[in-house]
Amino acid sequence: MKRRTCLSAFAGLSASAPLLSWSAAASAWSALPATPRMPVLFLGHGSPMNALGDNAYSRAWAQLGAEFGRRYPKPNLILCISAHWLTDGFWLTAMSRPRTIHDFGGFPQALFDQQYPAPGAPALAKVLRDGILTPELQLDPDRWGFDHGTWSVLKPMFPRADIPVIQLSMDYGRPASEHFALGRRLSALRERGVLIVGSGNVVHNLRATRRDAPATQAYDWAREFDAWVQGHLQRGELEALVDFQGQGELARLAHPTYEHYLPLLYAAGAAKRSEMPRVFNADFQSASISMRSVVWG
Repeated sequence: MKRRTCLSAFAGLSASAPLLSWSAAASAWSALPATPRMPVLFLGHGSPMNALGDNAYSRAWAQLGAEFGRRYPKPNLILCISAHWLTDGFWLTAMSRPRTIHDFGGFPQALFDQQYPAPGAPALAKVLRDGILTPELQLDPDRWGFDHGTWSVLKPMFPRADIPVIQLSMDYGRPASEHFALGRRLSALRERGVLIVGSGNVVHNLRATRRDAPATQAYDWAREFDAWVQGHLQRGELEALVDFQGQGELARLAHPTYEHYLPLLYAAGAAKRSEMPRVFNADFQSASISMRSVVWG
């Protein structure tokens, strides 16, 4: 987990605060013209090995990607919040050619050979930086890129790599409510051709993995926490997902560290309660990783 120090002060979030300041609105809207509302996604990415070859998960991501340009407009920009970029403060990638990051070890060389050469969008990163009132967003012109939480799901979805992508980092030190509130803040971008993608896992406990477990098998605690999330999704109780730590030991087993849960809060924050969620990949990897994925809109 990469961390970077942010020297600027953080202003507290309010879920009801506007997305853009009045002074920044005009330039933001001209840079992001109005479009039909884009969906918002939460994708369970699981093992990096899912990016190799043909499996049920990569096929589902490819099928979802094929809906853009038919059921949905083709995105003008993808804004991805990955479990694998944790920072002090909140940062946006702001380079023209983001590198493909292989942030893992112990896998075949073929996985390290994977590249996702989608362009960045430094001008749009500045628009978001200037327009968001709180929290203060910082621009990363050269350090990060696309970690595997981003490229492993976007490559099957959009294999031509022709849609600009920006990653937004997560400040792991902030309470869950602030991550959800930032998702709410970003929701207006859906009306501007921006596809918001949260990439993590509803359950993620690498300490308990059983590599030989089939997708139909999981620990009881993994199934119970996964069902708790699914219940709130079905009922449109999106803000209730913020209180996952109120599940006590169940939450601690599902997430010994919870960076893989936080991207769900961004996606849920950007969704509308009235939007019926469409769930897919609702099974498990290695008995302790939920692959449950959600489309709103």
